[in-house]
Amino acid sequence: MSNVIKAPTSATAGRAGTKKQLPDRFKAYKHVWVFVEQERGQVHPVSWELMGAGRKLADRLKVKLAAVVVGPEREATRNAALEAFCYGADLTYLVADNVLTDYRNESYTKALSDLVEIYKPEILLLGATTLGRDLAGSVATTILTGLTADCTDLDVDADGSLAATRPTFGGSLLCTIYTLNYRPQMATVRPRVMPMPERIERDPGRIIVHPLGLVEDDIVTKVLSFIPDRDSAKSNLAYADVVVAGGLGLGSQENFQLVRKLAGVLGAEYGCSRPLVQKGWVTSDRQIGQTGKTIRPKLYIAAGVSGAIQHRVGVDGADLIVAINTDKNAPIFDFAHIAIISDAMHLLPALTDAFRARLSSHSRDRIAS
Repeated sequence: MSNVIKAPTSATAGRAGTKKQLPDRFKAYKHVWVFVEQERGQVHPVSWELMGAGRKLADRLKVKLAAVVVGPEREATRNAALEAFCYGADLTYLVADNVLTDYRNESYTKALSDLVEIYKPEILLLGATTLGRDLAGSVATTILTGLTADCTDLDVDADGSLAATRPTFGGSLLCTIYTLNYRPQMATVRPRVMPMPERIERDPGRIIVHPLGLVEDDIVTKVLSFIPDRDSAKSNLAYADVVVAGGLGLGSQENFQLVRKLAGVLGAEYGCSRPLVQKGWVTSDRQIGQTGKTIRPKLYIAAGVSGAIQHRVGVDGADLIVAINTDKNAPIFDFAHIAIISDAMHLLPALTDAFRARLSSHSRDRIAS
């Protein structure tokens, strides 16, 4: 007896052909959720970016988009729940308890896991921040589902499965990952990967308040005090309107000063590619790319940056990319809007002098607009 195997007519058909039947207990899972991250009364912008992405997924699946707000019993927590409607939420789940004043894995994991077990979302999105990464991994292992981290693209397949794309093999390839037989389908996305949606004033919708069911004595970890990172405000790469960056093509750590000088004249932030951090020329908070910061500036000037895929995924959202490189075959020229084949060591000082002569201090502040 022989077996006849028909070739799939498409990649989707091939994957669908190997898909197991979704267990009955998961068929009740519906809707798209976004975890709204807040600390010290401030909502992280990545949460609103994910609301925009979540809205598109929910519309394609013809389901609701829900925001999940977890925090202390304070006005800022309530405001975050209300603000979610202005970024497209159809409803908000709210867990407010003073035990949640400071982020602790145990309390936040319980809050979010309990919500998932009771209300059963089909898709759950979190920001790939320090907090979000810690929480997402803990929740995924608690509820026994899959998690795709640091996604660069989110879509819905023909059969309604979440298609989460992320770089792999050190950023040399992009792969799309599916969580076919578990629910919810979880993914984290780094800040600035998704565009910020327009805020539209809307009347508040339905808010579902859920109790935490946890008291302070139940939590092993205690927060004794909060000491802000004194360097946290020094680098604002992710949300800068103008960024100047340097790569290995600059040749030496001393030459990187040319990047910093141009950035200073433009009122811009400065950054670098991964090899410069590996060499110790620049601190890691200035790294741009898959393993560094994702940026969406109005203007990005890259000098001596080759443009490998791990760097590209960090700058693809820039409105205008100006690349300077002596190698006419550098990968960055494949996606740059303006390609300049020149020695950055000569061109950067010339640009710095030209901008310094033409720009007043007031116009430097407005150059991005």
